[in-house]
Amino acid sequence: MTTEELNSPQGYKTPVGILGVGHFVPEEIVTNADLTKFVDTSDEWIVSRTGIRARRRAAPHQATSDLAVEAGRRALQAAGTRAEDLDLIIVATMTPDCPMPATSTMVQHQLGATRAGGFDLNIACSGFVYALITGAQFVASGTFRRVLVIGADCMTRLMNWKDRSTCVLFGDGAGAVVLGPVEPGYGIVGIHAGVNGAGGPSLTVNAGGSRMPSWSEGVDSSDYYLQMEGPEVFRFAVSVMGEAAIKALENGGFTPDQVSLFIPHQANARIIEASRKRLNLPHERVFSNVEHYGNTSCGSVPLALSEALEQGRIQDGDLIALVGFGGGLSWASAAIRWGGKKES
Repeated sequence: MTTEELNSPQGYKTPVGILGVGHFVPEEIVTNADLTKFVDTSDEWIVSRTGIRARRRAAPHQATSDLAVEAGRRALQAAGTRAEDLDLIIVATMTPDCPMPATSTMVQHQLGATRAGGFDLNIACSGFVYALITGAQFVASGTFRRVLVIGADCMTRLMNWKDRSTCVLFGDGAGAVVLGPVEPGYGIVGIHAGVNGAGGPSLTVNAGGSRMPSWSEGVDSSDYYLQMEGPEVFRFAVSVMGEAAIKALENGGFTPDQVSLFIPHQANARIIEASRKRLNLPHERVFSNVEHYGNTSCGSVPLALSEALEQGRIQDGDLIALVGFGGGLSWASAAIRWGGKKES
């Protein structure tokens, strides 16, 4: 498929839409006040810089697959789709349960999706939108009819709880969607994606891979934690979020003023506000739940999408814009005409 075809999903042989959405977050709530007990920070410092007041943390017995399975179940229920009717499961995550087997295989087993293939996708916080775009290609080509796309991460497992510049930002969570054919004029109508690999060192987890295996000489415990050059990542995010949304809209033949609801990656309230201004959207057409969950990485966009639906913020016929950005440095966006009759 050429770049032009990839960026023109309105030309798909089969229009692809979201048939059902679900999300799941762990029970434990970690407030800013909780963090002040062991980190040199304050509620005022965190809120003023990030807009975050709380985040969720997975229990010791929970892993990414546990969050993914529950979000997947809820998405299937919302779509009226049986697990055994799934053709493919894609799990976007940067915190897999283990290097092997893939988290998608665990999800497939736990859901009882006996017919489904599966694979994991890792491009950090951009992962869910990349997985959405990827899953859509299988449906658009007619290869598959039902694809479950999940974004899930246990980011608190990568935190150095003495580093206030990172540990205050992240939480755990998962969201999922079921993709399938819809009637013409609905579904995913514009997409865009890209990376700037030169910026990769600004957001890293250095150890645990083939470059720095766990048994390597000189590996420090800090190498297993997420490390971030905050100012550089902030500048990148502010510049890319709005532009990525505009690109996806343009590729579908739309303009920002036609957007009913903008759902950006929930990383930082100031970044969300900057992208809102770039798109020239009123506050009521931008969805944010970063205050309650922090940055859940791959879980961020689908979790926000799910809550927006629950709150009645999305109606049939609405034009929705989704944007993710993250390590790599990477970004991905999708424009979606919501609703449309589900094609069997």
